[in-house]
Amino acid sequence: MFTHFHADHISGLPGMLLSLSNYGRTEPLTIVGPKGIEDVVNSLRVIAPELLYSIQFIELTFDDKSTISFQLGNFHISALPLSHALTCIGNNISIPREGKFDPQRAKAQNIPVQYWSRLQKGENVSAFTPDMVLGNPRKGIKVSYITDTRPIDAIPEFIEGSDLFICEGMYDDDDLKQKADRFYHMIFSDAARLAKAGLVNELWLTHYSQTLTDPENYLPKVREIFENSIVGIDRMTKSLSFID
Repeated sequence: MFTHFHADHISGLPGMLLSLSNYGRTEPLTIVGPKGIEDVVNSLRVIAPELLYSIQFIELTFDDKSTISFQLGNFHISALPLSHALTCIGNNISIPREGKFDPQRAKAQNIPVQYWSRLQKGENVSAFTPDMVLGNPRKGIKVSYITDTRPIDAIPEFIEGSDLFICEGMYDDDDLKQKADRFYHMIFSDAARLAKAGLVNELWLTHYSQTLTDPENYLPKVREIFENSIVGIDRMTKSLSFID
């Protein structure tokens, strides 16, 4: 998913598309972004014309300030319009998790054993439905990504309960707040306050100004607002697991 069409967020796409093709990818690739994403990508493909796979597009158009949600495979994706110099969207990706299968309930209702696995997968079988054998939905996994925006009121609810919240911090110093607002960006403390309000588990700061050479120096002040804050770096990864 692309948030917007500024060069620092999309100009590296042709090289990535070519790399995927060179690695032998043949499965279609889905690209999601604001309205116009197909035209932008096709323009960039002038320098990446030959690919082994096709590209499918999902263009998001916001008629108001509400979110857009859709499903891609096992992933539930939501998009939120942000406040930037041009159309920009934040997103979160979540993997919902069904309730735990209860064999005792299945036995009590005389549900044949051969139906259990299909019911557990969410299928209706004969006169039996999954809610007859599944408990309440369990906590899934949620990752939220917000960048290139001023802080807006809709963000805390949008990111609420995220296991990981990745958020821009253009500048580290509170004295640069007015400058950040003027260029439609955030400072570290803005991101920390959003993380706290959204009750997220972990905050990764990213999208630093080129003038910011030592973002970790301001981290103690950020952690006074939201303790589990981390300075993001290139190629940083994290594994997230379901919590039983």
